[in-house]
Amino acid sequence: MFRTEIQEAGARQGAGILESRLTRLSREEFARDVWARTAALTRGASDFSDVFSTSAVDELISRRGLRTPFLRVAKDGSTLPSSSFTAPAGVGATVADQLDDTALWRAFSDGATLVLQALHRTWEPVTDLVSVLSTELGHPVQANAYVTPPQNRGFDAHYDVHDVFVLQIEGAKRWVVHEPVLPDPLRDQPWTDRRSAVADQAAHGTPHMDTVLRPGDVLYLPRGWLHSAQAQGQVSIHLTLGVHTWTRHSLAEQLTRAALAALGDDPVMRRALPLGTDGPNGSDGEVDLVRERLLAALAEADPAPAFHRARRSQGRPAPLGPLAQLTGLNNLVPTSPVRLRKALEPRLEGSRLFTRVGYLDFPAADLVPVARLLDGQVRTAGDLGLALAGRLLRAGVLVPTDR
Repeated sequence: MFRTEIQEAGARQGAGILESRLTRLSREEFARDVWARTAALTRGASDFSDVFSTSAVDELISRRGLRTPFLRVAKDGSTLPSSSFTAPAGVGATVADQLDDTALWRAFSDGATLVLQALHRTWEPVTDLVSVLSTELGHPVQANAYVTPPQNRGFDAHYDVHDVFVLQIEGAKRWVVHEPVLPDPLRDQPWTDRRSAVADQAAHGTPHMDTVLRPGDVLYLPRGWLHSAQAQGQVSIHLTLGVHTWTRHSLAEQLTRAALAALGDDPVMRRALPLGTDGPNGSDGEVDLVRERLLAALAEADPAPAFHRARRSQGRPAPLGPLAQLTGLNNLVPTSPVRLRKALEPRLEGSRLFTRVGYLDFPAADLVPVARLLDGQVRTAGDLGLALAGRLLRAGVLVPTDR
């Protein structure tokens, strides 16, 4: 239902999810003025009751049989050991790391924050939101929920190594935001490596923002921006959408890998260093030779295949129901409506289609209908050819639809 509402709203307003629900800015305006540049607050951005709620929290904790690490518990800046809130769930469900709702209630009533992690895997409306936003941004997105008792906080001032959108769901929470001590940190540059600088900035620096978020408000923070938050007079629930940005450094990694792969085919580069070489800075000119050939390989390297493989590995395709898939395959006729499975990150290179569920090779006669599928529009099995449609359904690339 959520995805349908988003698509209908976008069709009516000509707006993506950034504009219609998160920032009131078009994608172009957000990219120009906000993205990776500055913190931004949007008051009353949207009613998020269709995405997450207090009842969703209770259902996930008490009825879904969640296991760690789908939940963390934090209090006064420290994370509690998982053994303090997990236990076997009785006959037929004796796995020891399932959430213990009684233990969680006791921790929560004692002031602990409950962190429901990877909600894009466990709560369908959040799954749909994340899928749409990830497609719009072109960067992988994940989702966590933070449930904090009144007048409590879960974590000390810190920064994240990914951008975040904070969606206030219930209650009110005070956020204090400071500018970075390390702008644009990479994923291997966590705040704990700069704990002293972070603590000093939080204690003595002038806040960039000191504000209270209420239901419907959205706060955007680029990676590296310091923040701390404390619930006010009632339980606070907020949803954090973490955007794991691809960076120039990421592209450099893929470019270097492509160059090194090419150098593996160079017989000169496969030769052993001379006997007696005293490390890479010896007088044999080896470093100069390697640098010259590496630069030449970098100049010729195409990082696109490796980049797209890495990008596909960062996300998951849309859910696939095996029984619905089998029914669609068994009942396939020329008029059956079908479409490409969403969030596959498809890429057609020559006669090979790469997706998040693997790759398929096609004869030349099938390439035109396969290419038409990539626009995501609904087709009929007859448009594609029954044999091709059946093959793609079996592969989990195509799914039956009601249009």
